[in-house]
Amino acid sequence: MEYAVGSPGRIIAARLFEGENLYDSIESIAEKEQIKSAAVLITGGIRKADVVVGPKSETPKIEPDFFSFTGPGEVLGVGTLYCDDEDKPKLHLHAGLGRADTHIVGCPRGGASIFLILEVTIIEITGIDAKRQLDPALGLKLLRIKS
Repeated sequence: MEYAVGSPGRIIAARLFEGENLYDSIESIAEKEQIKSAAVLITGGIRKADVVVGPKSETPKIEPDFFSFTGPGEVLGVGTLYCDDEDKPKLHLHAGLGRADTHIVGCPRGGASIFLILEVTIIEITGIDAKRQLDPALGLKLLRIKS
């Protein structure tokens, strides 16, 4: 286990609009505000997203299994922002998405776009040293925390 104790910093409230990209929008706020570590909450509408719903295979490297969600629908999610090796903030978010009888939970990536409105709360974490670093064995950028 790796962990560090930090403190809450700034709290940013944002509203995303119809058609905006979920990841691009949140990461651009973090980059503009020079946020290196944060917790992220989202609630609102989602138009479409390719959602990672688990691994298609675990070996030799993890290969994601995608489900194409087509809304419009509702979304509620939590995530984190940490910088990668290039010092760019990267969002990792898991969410529940739904519309009528389609309900899924996963990591909405692949062009996730907003329906009507999405409310975002970013809670900055200060005083920790954490980054997403490439794990060559898995082929994924994983969170590493220095104590």
